[in-house]
Amino acid sequence: MKAPLALMALSLTLAGCGLKPLYAGGGSGAVANALTQVEVAPIEGKAGWLVGNALRDRLVGGGGDGSGGARYRLDVRLDDQIRGLGVRADDSVTRERRTLRARYQLIDTGNNAVLLDASAGSDAGIDVVQSEYATIAAENTALERLSEIVADQIVARLATYARTQPTAP
Repeated sequence: MKAPLALMALSLTLAGCGLKPLYAGGGSGAVANALTQVEVAPIEGKAGWLVGNALRDRLVGGGGDGSGGARYRLDVRLDDQIRGLGVRADDSVTRERRTLRARYQLIDTGNNAVLLDASAGSDAGIDVVQSEYATIAAENTALERLSEIVADQIVARLATYARTQPTAP
């Protein structure tokens, strides 16, 4: 008898917590529609190419074709660094840390107003092995993974912003 009452009380408290789904309405919801109006400006370098493609994939039709018809533009600047961490007695590096940081701005293309100015980033550890090819492959794999993570962070922030701003993404 106590268990059903406790379950009912718990369900009432959860219903009143005010949480709402970010992507309410699915692909036709307000947030999804706002994200489709974002064009990703070209980003320099290999990391920029990877992050740009990941962003375009996530913004599903977000004007990423460069047609200029998008309502918003996303400008992204990247900082990609590799630093040696572990050092042997012979001064050779045994471990590296790859860091990818992004500073991004959401700009209204109608009046060039900056609507959102934020940053995202992540890092990954890389083992440096005897094979130079294997180390380079590990560095490239880390960059690919970091690009996906940074793109996810940017899109999540854009979606959160779109949810709180009914007239902007």
